[in-house]
Amino acid sequence: MKADLKPIDGCIMKRLKNLNNPWTAVPIADELLFSRMLSLECRRCERTSVPFALMLIDMEDLSRTLSGPAIDEIALAVGTAMRETDITGWYCQGSVIGVILTTLNGGDRPTIESVLVTRTREILSLYLNPTQARSTDISLHLFPEEKPDQAFYQNSHRKNLKSKASTTAKRFIDIAGSLAALLVFFPLFMLIAATIKITSKGPVFFRQKRLGQFGREFTFLKFRSMYVNCDHAIHQQFVRDLIDGKVSDPDGGFKIKDDPRVTPIGRFLRKSSLDELPQFLNVLAGDMSLVGPRPAIPYELESYSLWHRRRILEARPGITGEWQVHGRSRTTFDEMVRMDLRYIRNQSVWLDLKILVKTPFAVLSGSGAY
Repeated sequence: MKADLKPIDGCIMKRLKNLNNPWTAVPIADELLFSRMLSLECRRCERTSVPFALMLIDMEDLSRTLSGPAIDEIALAVGTAMRETDITGWYCQGSVIGVILTTLNGGDRPTIESVLVTRTREILSLYLNPTQARSTDISLHLFPEEKPDQAFYQNSHRKNLKSKASTTAKRFIDIAGSLAALLVFFPLFMLIAATIKITSKGPVFFRQKRLGQFGREFTFLKFRSMYVNCDHAIHQQFVRDLIDGKVSDPDGGFKIKDDPRVTPIGRFLRKSSLDELPQFLNVLAGDMSLVGPRPAIPYELESYSLWHRRRILEARPGITGEWQVHGRSRTTFDEMVRMDLRYIRNQSVWLDLKILVKTPFAVLSGSGAY
């Protein structure tokens, strides 16, 4: 086991003392979201045989004597003390805390268990008396070495990840913004459509299945920038290599640099990001938001680690986002995901407005677009 899971040190203690700081606190997944993520990781493990671990902290007895906020604070402290790639949430809402360790770094069970239990009991000792901390049951489950229990696939009613007020405000901005954009860009919309029809055979729109929030599929729209009947296996292999860190030149992001499948007018549309305009229809339909993570292609999931999947589970995909305005195509996949997670953690109407203001400048610069 790597030293990044050593017992609590000074740096972690500082983070635990600043739990109210949104930049240091880690969001705790509710029971449904945690169950979904655990189910996805179990499937990945079955397919690839790459192991992961699940730690459960049973707080049920303590919940009878401690207040709800106190239990929540302990869960938050556990999540804050774990690694960025670990997922913390409610395996059983309000009573059993779960931590999914997506990477084990080749550690064996005794080492993993020793480090995790030591660290967790140190955290508990900050909030509980010695007897309570010692008596709290902490269990570790390794996959695929141990057969998953059916309880890991339990379902519960979906709970809102964000407050109703902020969700309503975000949706209002999405509807108003997409309607305004469609009206303003309607003449350009028609001009681009006519140009595409004149310069190459095929439909005006490119339709593709993408993954929305909670992994729901929807039909993603763009102006067609490629020739029809192209071999998409080229892009599938490129995406696998990009996610696995095998692409030596990541400047093209999810688009292949000098892609032979792209038409001459398509190159201009991609460079100027005008091919993205039809996505305002996706926003109006409720499949996307103006601001959010980039919508994932289904075959990307085959190469995702569990912590990558948080970007499609915890927020509705968007036309623009942190990655598009700050990194665009000039960053690695892992860095892009970290930007998405930072956005999800700090999401607010004010942050959305700031990203929307910065987007035109990123588009006009054309840097990192292909």
